[in-house]
Amino acid sequence: MNSDVNNGRSIASILADTKEELKQFLATRVSLFRAELAEKGKRVKRAAPVAVAAVVLLITAYALFTLALVALVFALLPAGAFTWFLAFLAVAVFWTILGIAALSYAKRALALKELTPDRTIGVLKNDGVWIESEVKHQI
Repeated sequence: MNSDVNNGRSIASILADTKEELKQFLATRVSLFRAELAEKGKRVKRAAPVAVAAVVLLITAYALFTLALVALVFALLPAGAFTWFLAFLAVAVFWTILGIAALSYAKRALALKELTPDRTIGVLKNDGVWIESEVKHQI
């Protein structure tokens, strides 16, 4: 610690410098946080339409499976043919495959672990460690 009383700096100038350094420190961290959130936001914007498509495709598959089940019940009756059932079933399987593929993509793109601002958190943790070591060093 500097024990020289006459170092040429007043307490006001030291506090002013500290205030400016703190402003710069916070501005840097805020800009880092904003940049990282913007990057994550782009990922969400790309995945959101695919997630909507997945929901639409799965709802369509559900409706077609329901219609296929109705057609199956109808076909099991003595006077029915299986043509409509097989057609509905084939389309329902197709929509289900597309819906599951889209949902899988959207789930991977929107995974919670990838949406957290990891770099900002890491920098702030390192700052905390550095501040603690500086405080211990000064004491």
